[in-house]
This record gives sequence, structure tokens and C-alpha cells, in this order.
Amino acid sequence: MNLIENKTYDEERALYHLVDTTVKGCTFAGPADGESVLKECRNIFVEDCSFSLRYPLWHAKTFSLTRSSMDELTRASIWYANHGTITDSDIRGIKCLRECEDIRVSGCQIVSPEFGWKCQGITVDDSQIESEYIFLDSKDLTIRHLQMKGKYSFQYTENVTIKDSNLDTKDAFWHSKNVTVENSVVKGEYLAWFSDGLTLINCKIIGTQPLCYCKNLTLINCTMEDTDLSFEYSDVKADIRGSILSVKNPKSGTITADSVGEIIHDDPVMECTGTVVIRNG
Repeated sequence: MNLIENKTYDEERALYHLVDTTVKGCTFAGPADGESVLKECRNIFVEDCSFSLRYPLWHAKTFSLTRSSMDELTRASIWYANHGTITDSDIRGIKCLRECEDIRVSGCQIVSPEFGWKCQGITVDDSQIESEYIFLDSKDLTIRHLQMKGKYSFQYTENVTIKDSNLDTKDAFWHSKNVTVENSVVKGEYLAWFSDGLTLINCKIIGTQPLCYCKNLTLINCTMEDTDLSFEYSDVKADIRGSILSVKNPKSGTITADSVGEIIHDDPVMECTGTVVIRNG
């Protein structure tokens, strides 16, 4: 294993196709403003480095990025990469992770609009991510202890597991398939419309008009807050502890709760046979 330590690079493709090397304490910034400094690298270990140049880790294979920083100028930092780890790092550039596979993110702070698009096999642990669009059209995601803030999250995702997390979002899980969220808080408007196979277990759901137009929707031991006009045109099996503000035109299935402020059957555009059961009532 070779070692590059305490160097500064700013030229185009400065370490292009670097192989079997540890890069430690280096700075990738400067007046030349070169792009793609580590493009096409193989089996590299990047430690305690700082980046302020575009596209640094495109087509990287078998890499680790540890205790490093990428500022706002590090646009589109990791694309088309696979078999990598990103650990204890601070990432600020737009469009981080695009069409990547088998990447583990752990202990990171990330602010990146359009984070994680069209990826597969991404694992996130113990991290904070702020992203307007996070994980659009991605598959096979495993997420634990994520503190997330964004808007249009997990849209068109497939095969996703989220546990012990806090999602402060808006239109989350639209058109998603086979998603399970457990022991988490999900706050947002219009949650999971058009989803198929969404399961929420021991979750707190906050926000208006959630869980409409869903197929194969399951809620187990969940609570709901400020959730008016819930479950419209959804196929649902729900066990809610506490109250729901209102339920409107569930398409099929059963919703069980301690109380419901209002049950609305109002001019449905399709046959709606879903029932609402008040526990002990």
C-alpha cells in the first residue's frame, strides 16, 4: 500500500486512476480549480482530507472516506462508485451519491440537495442528513438512527428498511414499494401517497392528509398527530393507539383506533368498503 500524505492538489485529474494507496491529510483545493481529482480510483483509503473541487470520486471502486470534509464547492462528489464507506465525515456539496452501489455511510453530517439518487444497496447509520430530495428512485436501502430533514424524500424507492430514526419531511415515500419503517417519527404532509407495501411499526405519524391512495398499507401499534383526512382511497390494515383527527373514504380494510374525530364518507369516486373500529367502543 502506497502513502500520499500532507499534499495539496488543485489541477485537473490530479490523482487520476490512483490504485492501492492511502491518501492522508491532503487538501484538494486551489486556483487551478481542477475537476475529478480521484476519478477512476481503485482500492484507496482517504483519511483526514479536505475537498473543495468538483467531482472528486467518480467511478471509484473499493474506497473509504474517513474523517474528511467536502465543502459546498464539492459538487456531485461521488457518482457511479461502488463498494465504499463514508465514515465520520462532513459533506456539504450538492448532488452527493448518484448511481452508486454498495456504499455504507456512518457517523456523518451531510447537507446535500438531491442526495442518493438512483442508488442501490446503500446503508446509513448514526448520521444526520439534510436534503430536499433524498434517495429518489433508489433500491435496497438499510437505514438506522438517521436524523433527516428534507422535503420530497424516498420517492420511487423500493425495498427500504428504516429503524430508530426521525424523518422531518414532506411528501415522503410517494410511489414507493416494500418499505418498512420501525420505531421512528415521520413528520410531513401527504405521507406516502401511491405507495405499495408500506409497513409502519411503532411509529409516530404527524401531519395532514397522510396515507392516501395506498396499496397493501399496514400500521402496527402506531400513533397519529394532526392527521386529518387520513387513508383516502387506501387498502389498509391499521392499529392506531390514541386518536385520529379524521378518516376519509378508506377503500378497503380496517382501521382500529381509540377514537376518531370524524369519519367522512363524502362523494367517493370509487367503491369504498373500508371500516373504522373504535376500540372498546
